[in-house]
Amino acid sequence: MSESSDPICLSPFLPNYRAAGVLLHVTSLPSSYGIGDLGPQARAWVDRLHTAGQTWWQILPLGPTGYGSSPYQPLSSFAGNWLLVSPDDLIADGLLTASDVGGQSFSESAVEYDAVKSFKQGLLETVWANLNHVDGHVLKPAFERFCQEEQHWLEDYTLFQALQDMHHGASYLDWPTELVRRDPVALDQARRDLANEIDQIRLAQFLIFRQANQLKEYAGSRGVRLIGDLPFFVSPDSSDVWAHPELFLLDEQLRPRFVAGVPPDYFSAEGQLWGNPVYDWDTIRQTGYRWCIDRVRALLAHVDLIRLDHFRGFAAAWHVAAGASTALSGEWVPGPGSEFFTAVQQDLGTLPFIAEDLGIITPDVRALRDQYHLPGTRVLQFAFDGDPENLYLPHSYVSNTVVYTGTHDNNTTRGWYEALSDDQRQIVCQALQRPQIESGEVTSVLLQLAWSSVAALAVTPLQDLLNLGEDARMNVPGQSDGNWRWRCTEEMLSSLAFQWLQELTTMTQRLPVLHPTLDSPPNSEVIL
Repeated sequence: MSESSDPICLSPFLPNYRAAGVLLHVTSLPSSYGIGDLGPQARAWVDRLHTAGQTWWQILPLGPTGYGSSPYQPLSSFAGNWLLVSPDDLIADGLLTASDVGGQSFSESAVEYDAVKSFKQGLLETVWANLNHVDGHVLKPAFERFCQEEQHWLEDYTLFQALQDMHHGASYLDWPTELVRRDPVALDQARRDLANEIDQIRLAQFLIFRQANQLKEYAGSRGVRLIGDLPFFVSPDSSDVWAHPELFLLDEQLRPRFVAGVPPDYFSAEGQLWGNPVYDWDTIRQTGYRWCIDRVRALLAHVDLIRLDHFRGFAAAWHVAAGASTALSGEWVPGPGSEFFTAVQQDLGTLPFIAEDLGIITPDVRALRDQYHLPGTRVLQFAFDGDPENLYLPHSYVSNTVVYTGTHDNNTTRGWYEALSDDQRQIVCQALQRPQIESGEVTSVLLQLAWSSVAALAVTPLQDLLNLGEDARMNVPGQSDGNWRWRCTEEMLSSLAFQWLQELTTMTQRLPVLHPTLDSPPNSEVIL
């Protein structure tokens, strides 16, 4: 579609659409197994959202994680995170018994990743043995179909993961040269040597895909839709880069020539140096953006709508020379622009996206967003700098917007407010036309502000709904350790906050519109 074409509404939200939702990553759900998963507790969470009048559940990326356990550094753009598989659902499938999962003790308030990985790996080995022990197991045909249908990424990923496990987690760039450069003879030998391990990894992927699909179907039956998250970049140590080095700007040793980051911003005075390899858009363009579109299609199998992380990267991304100590020396390099979205639209027939247009947003980024009518993102914590024309203040919103009290990268709203100086708090009070706001009430004030705005969709992290402090923060950008660990407990979810949320959602006319069939979207004015 060119700018001169007749306008086509590609936004997932039509005019006058109003809905609400909650942001909570799967890992943060309560469970007995050290980490949230896609099983009974996820379905119970969907039920809570339904009862509270919420239309959307937003989650973070679902890919397997590596160093730092960040979902934004996935080891694959297509694989799922095996740690999210529900042992309870495996018991229901006859692949485990209750005795297989007993005798473990985990923290209820934080994910202890090393302990969870060890526990889940043991379960995977048991599941593999049980599946092979039962002749004609009901899941075997489905497993075989999955391996055939997903072969285009599954073969590379399973070999990559098996090799990484064999090398004790070392970066693939530190493997033997013949494996780094994917010598066919060496790869064939590795497949033979690691056949059993590869089969187990295939099984893990089958199970996570099966449970993710079941959860999406269940959520849809309850009138709840899922917002997924697509990282713009991939991990430098991923099967994506190993299997497709031609898609990235690498040197002769297959190491990144440039790495991704952002210049100084709200979160860091020296910018952020993420370290991800950057794309070779010229090569990707010649393929018709096939790999990029496949990433989108793979995520849409599990969710209804996609938040495009770092949307500004599609207009231009910050490239920093490899080896730089900070992000200050980078430069903006053009991305694929409208060509990418035209290609996606032609392939999928729609653009089911939310643009995460935060950070340093230039006119070309806004133009790209608006050309395709994509809803933008507004975060209330960014609104109070004393500028009455601040774009994050609700009077600046258009309907085609998603407003958040905060995101996974922000402090909780209560923690944010408590960390402000007295002068900064006074700016907040003046902007909200209130003489004083206590730290215990600021979250409810911002929730009401978001829900009352003209934004089509209002979303809050669960931590804000529960009015939790800084200790419940999910991620601190630029900090490599201690992130992505927060979990809620069953006691937290019994809070009266959900009743209050239902009342707020009713009062602000964000309740879903009921439909006679479960296959219909939860609101008559939403396109999915």
